Amino acid sequence: MTRYPRDMTGYGATPPAAHWPNGAKIAVQIVMNYEEGGENNILHGDPASEAFLSEITGAAAWPGQRHWNMESLYEYGSRAGFWRLHRMLKDIPITIYGVATALARAPEQVAAMKSAGWEIASHGLKWVEHKDMPEDQERAQIAEAIRLHTEVVGEAPRGWYTGRCSSNTVRLAAETGQFAYVADSYADELPYWMRFGRDDQLIVPYTMDCNDMRFAIQAGFTNGDQFESYLKDSFDVLYAEGFAGQPKMLSIGLHCRLMGRPGRAAALARVLEHFRSHEDVWFATRLQIATHWAKTHPPVRFDRPSEMDRDSFVAAFGGIFEHSPWIADAAYDFEWGPTHDTAYGVHQMLARVFRSASPEQRLAVLNAHPDLAGKLAQAKRLTPESTAEQASVGLDALTDAERKQLSDMNAAYTAKFGFPFIIAVRDNTKASIIAAFQRRIANDRDTEFSEACRQVERIAQLRLIDRFTAKA
Repeated sequence: MTRYPRDMTGYGATPPAAHWPNGAKIAVQIVMNYEEGGENNILHGDPASEAFLSEITGAAAWPGQRHWNMESLYEYGSRAGFWRLHRMLKDIPITIYGVATALARAPEQVAAMKSAGWEIASHGLKWVEHKDMPEDQERAQIAEAIRLHTEVVGEAPRGWYTGRCSSNTVRLAAETGQFAYVADSYADELPYWMRFGRDDQLIVPYTMDCNDMRFAIQAGFTNGDQFESYLKDSFDVLYAEGFAGQPKMLSIGLHCRLMGRPGRAAALARVLEHFRSHEDVWFATRLQIATHWAKTHPPVRFDRPSEMDRDSFVAAFGGIFEHSPWIADAAYDFEWGPTHDTAYGVHQMLARVFRSASPEQRLAVLNAHPDLAGKLAQAKRLTPESTAEQASVGLDALTDAERKQLSDMNAAYTAKFGFPFIIAVRDNTKASIIAAFQRRIANDRDTEFSEACRQVERIAQLRLIDRFTAKA
């Protein structure tokens, strides 16, 4: 089985009910990134100066040199921006993403964070790029970030966000067993679980759109009104969805050196006023959201099709297409991943095999299906799936007249087409089945062969839906 690790499905069309506390229609989660003093700097042992997220358009790293303008822009965040944002947000539960080395250079700011009751999550050891970092080095830096954070803050971090992460980051953070959540994801508007080995790690996704970093990139915000309008629109859409029965989480990302500027802070003040003008809004830290989600929606373990060996897979799904295990056996060789671990995911894979099979192979699948209310049903020799399907519309309790009518129809249909009449009985009633019989027998063979194949696929789909629903 070829593995594709990305989950492109998530919660799909029916996300779980968040059940936010007190019936809140939206959870508003504000992050303040504290990175100042943890950025690239030769003073910090780095090979070059910082070049990321500042007022300097097109900034480049200066190898072996200090960049005075860049340093002072970051210092603005710690010296002025932080305190402006602290005054604005001190009465709201927010989360700090704190770079450990930056926190170690910010005793007064850390004291103010703790006085406000804010959650201080870890933002890594240093605010540097991790994409090319060897796995062992990144693992060691995560461990050192936890150690230093605990030493500086007085307690270990319960949340983790690297930001400039590698493809190993989430797994390495999860392996520590330290974190109630990891935030290095932008994949959803609700928390979700990821499994690493035998352990489940809660992911509380973050955001890059509702984020003041867009003031520091070319395709971003140029004035406070744009930031304000975008956040209000985001809030209004999610708030309306919450009233419609699907509450979500609005994540907002702030940086002291960016949002702390007066012109941008004014926009933030208007945004907060808009949020507060609505009822049933839950302002929460990421840890509060993670704690709520873990209690309300704990991880669910089941046998994932994408992780089965061939024999287990064929045993589980070989009967979905009636008496045709070769379909499951062939589907096993496709590219499987967590996005296929659903009824529709498995159905797509099985149906691909069926659709690409030869006409003779597909005809064999059609002929593997029993007649409706035929001799096999009377002799109780149907598969359990077929027995339940026929019983669902009363085909196991026919009058003598109804049984004769169906028997005559079966004989005429099979004589004309060379395969039994097939219909997804769970989409029908006894009356609609008889009406379809009478209508379809007038088709030419090619038309009816195609229709029978569609019905076979639909029967398989319904069987898979039943199976996955039973596991939920």
